[in-house]
Amino acid sequence: MSRVLLVEDDNALAEALALALGGLGHDVRVAASGEQALGLMSDDAATDVVLLDVMLPGIDGFEVCRRIRAASTVPLILLTARGDPVDVVVGLEHGADDYVVKPTEPRVLDARMKAVLRRSAPSSAGSRPGMRFGPLEIDPLAMTVTRNGDELQLTATELRLLLEFADHPGQVLSRQVLLKQVWDYGYVGDSRMVDAAVARLRAKIEEDPAHPVLLRTVRGLGYRWERP
Repeated sequence: MSRVLLVEDDNALAEALALALGGLGHDVRVAASGEQALGLMSDDAATDVVLLDVMLPGIDGFEVCRRIRAASTVPLILLTARGDPVDVVVGLEHGADDYVVKPTEPRVLDARMKAVLRRSAPSSAGSRPGMRFGPLEIDPLAMTVTRNGDELQLTATELRLLLEFADHPGQVLSRQVLLKQVWDYGYVGDSRMVDAAVARLRAKIEEDPAHPVLLRTVRGLGYRWERP
């Protein structure tokens, strides 16, 4: 049973989603505002995944996302009724792992939550040997990454993305391949999630993210991991 924090100010929708997700095997807590959500995240109750509405009274969903991500690597899915691509990109850049446009079927949301939770679970990465790329050292067994000896705080999505690149040095990986391998999407997904995650990963692993030497863009094709 996954422990879900649902942040939604529409009481009727929150009640309906909580009931439906509870019927699908999730333990759901509900917060009606960003302030309440941040308070619940700071208490002793563990949270496995956050479902976060973008349009909230007071602190909006983007700021809540930023604050949660600054303190935690918990999987986070944005719920948005706004179809503006800029809103989606902003949310992803603030650290969201995925997004779902409302209204959505509970089973669709359930599938997306299970996907992000699978990315958070231990995987076959634990059987791989350690890897070193210049100042970057990856220990798949401990699921840790260090840069010049300092441990980096990567989300599960960022770590999976890094391992996928590190397993294929010198190869160009397309956005659709990365969506399938990292996000577990067996269908055509949103490539903006890949670009936003790559940007966040570069900010953590590169000496100068504006001029990356490890994770390079191959225009029109995708990304390539380089050996320094």
